[in-house]
Amino acid sequence: QVQLVESGGGLEQAGGSLRLSCAASGRTFSSYAMGWFRQAPGKEREFVAAISRIGRGTYYADSVKGRFTISRDNAKNTVYLQMNSLKPEDTAVYFCAADPYTTAQAMGAQRSMDSWGKGTLVTVSS
Repeated sequence: QVQLVESGGGLEQAGGSLRLSCAASGRTFSSYAMGWFRQAPGKEREFVAAISRIGRGTYYADSVKGRFTISRDNAKNTVYLQMNSLKPEDTAVYFCAADPYTTAQAMGAQRSMDSWGKGTLVTVSS
């Protein structure tokens, strides 16, 4: 497993932008498909975005498509989530996930991952 630490969350107004980062430990970062999930108060955790091992494939939930962009820098062991045009319904704790046994395309249908971060809170005010 890798250790994942998210950062970049905070309070933002609707229409604004935030960029989340997820730093991973270990020397095998490039062997992991990476994803972002979120959990709003009183709701189940849901898929947001995923990226393939070398970054060529990206996948998004319909609710964020066109507004959010996932990317990764394997030299820095870091995955990012650029969030633009934020909406109040984007308010949630955002979790980074890593899994060497699956594909980025399949992550959206999975609920169990090899590693999870502890999450970072994003609050969008109207």
